[in-house]
Amino acid sequence: MAKASSNDISVACPCCGARLLIDPQMGKVIAYEAPPAKPSGAPDLDKAGSLLREQAARREALFRQSTEDEKQKSRLLERKFEEALKKSKDEPVEKPVRDIDLG
Repeated sequence: MAKASSNDISVACPCCGARLLIDPQMGKVIAYEAPPAKPSGAPDLDKAGSLLREQAARREALFRQSTEDEKQKSRLLERKFEEALKKSKDEPVEKPVRDIDLG
């Protein structure tokens, strides 16, 4: 970086964080310091394989759970149907009331 005199202005860029050294007499940038590197939020490529395996195992577990839920749902519906059938056998058969019969 260039040697700064006492009247040079040092400014930090609000967008990227770079440092600029400006000579006020010339009105020009005389030095530029790159912004510090920000750590990337992306996962490491070394860990990508393990992440994919974990996600595949999670999807498989969710699929198995949904399959089991559907089996239980069908058993529950079958049980409800049997109970409703028993209840309907005990009730007497009545002629349904139609709108035309009411008038």
